[in-house]
Amino acid sequence: MKTILLHCCCAPCAAYVINLLENTYSIVAYFYNPNIHPLHEYKKRQNELKRYSSKKRFPLIEGEYDERRWFKEVKEYRFMGERSLRCRRCISIRLEKTFEKAKEKSITVVGTTLTISPHKDSTMINEIGCELSKKFGIEFFVADFKKNDGFKKTIEISKIENFYRQKYCGCIYSNHPIYRVQLNNKIFR
Repeated sequence: MKTILLHCCCAPCAAYVINLLENTYSIVAYFYNPNIHPLHEYKKRQNELKRYSSKKRFPLIEGEYDERRWFKEVKEYRFMGERSLRCRRCISIRLEKTFEKAKEKSITVVGTTLTISPHKDSTMINEIGCELSKKFGIEFFVADFKKNDGFKKTIEISKIENFYRQKYCGCIYSNHPIYRVQLNNKIFR
């Protein structure tokens, strides 16, 4: 059975995807999400995924929380909305780090749970994954996990598992548009 390094944004999104793939792949989850802000939100999501990985007994690799680099990388696009160049850059940062980790660990397939969200552009996510696949010489698992009621199933699993469910994608720009200018002028110039 091939091993897949599965980039996971949170336990609710990961649970359905892991259940779907666990009979086909040996799953190693990778939590690399420097976009999640503030830190207490990041920790909530990280801890829920840790709890689920402990329960389901799949390995979890935790990437560093390098939010300063993330802010610097997306600053140019900060005023753009969901599915924009801001999201494209954010997803590229996270998936590139996932491919780097896969190469480091000699894992030959990379995937992501990000396509489960009805707010995310699955075509864009898969394009980024395929571009990085060519760059790194590692297979990318192309998927649109929201199809066949995937998102609805994440909600059902979340209720059963009593997961914390966030109300926004994670980045401060998607959650607190009023703070964009203040944050960028004072902290991350």
